[in-house]
Amino acid sequence: MSIPAIKLKAKLKPEEQQVVFPERKPTENIVPVRELVAGDETLQNPDYFQVHELFTVKDLFDARVHLGHKIGSMDPHMKPFIFGTRFDTVIFDLDKTAFHLRQALNFAAHIAYRKGVILFVTRSAATMNLVERTALEVGEYAHTKDYDTKILTNSTTFFQGLTRLPDLIILLSTLDTVLAQHKIVADAAKMLIPTIGIVDSNCVPNQVTYPVPGNDDTPCAVELYCKLIKEAIMRGKNRRKLNDSQQSKAVETKE
Repeated sequence: MSIPAIKLKAKLKPEEQQVVFPERKPTENIVPVRELVAGDETLQNPDYFQVHELFTVKDLFDARVHLGHKIGSMDPHMKPFIFGTRFDTVIFDLDKTAFHLRQALNFAAHIAYRKGVILFVTRSAATMNLVERTALEVGEYAHTKDYDTKILTNSTTFFQGLTRLPDLIILLSTLDTVLAQHKIVADAAKMLIPTIGIVDSNCVPNQVTYPVPGNDDTPCAVELYCKLIKEAIMRGKNRRKLNDSQQSKAVETKE
């Protein structure tokens, strides 16, 4: 039995292998970044809401933010944020923690200024009530119960209708259990939702947009985080209210 011969296509020349893409037409609705920054005063100052004055390194030390877990449970990705160890306990570099915390607070203030939806998340039973109360005080939302992955990745089916997803997720602890990472971290990354997360020495900071290295167990540390986040969000919201009132008065004056 003879095997039919396979016809091979002729090899293309180098000039024939080039892919030609169609020309893109300029989109009228897209605003250049320079024009966007120039037209928004909040984007012209790297610390427009003055979050750097909300705390000092001593405040972090007094709240025991520098205390991590035992050295044996440390995640390798957390090494850049570590100052050293004492009695086999990981000690965070509070200068680095302060830098990352100020970045996170600044971002939270900008989201609040732009009327974004903010979701607080934790699974810690010790700080659950504190986190829920903080979210209530700033007029935002909290999720402290068992998490279903459909909440973000398949929200239309889960809520049986169109639902607005959060513009920012703040995790006071990125862990669901002692060893497992909270599933909302990966889901938020899939849905391109920015996250702020307190990452202890046994956490993985890779998928958190704004990781804040520090103690996520001690109540006094979580109290400080909630206090600072609350103040940053309220600064953004109060500034928005002031700008809106000034614009409304200007319109009334013209009329």
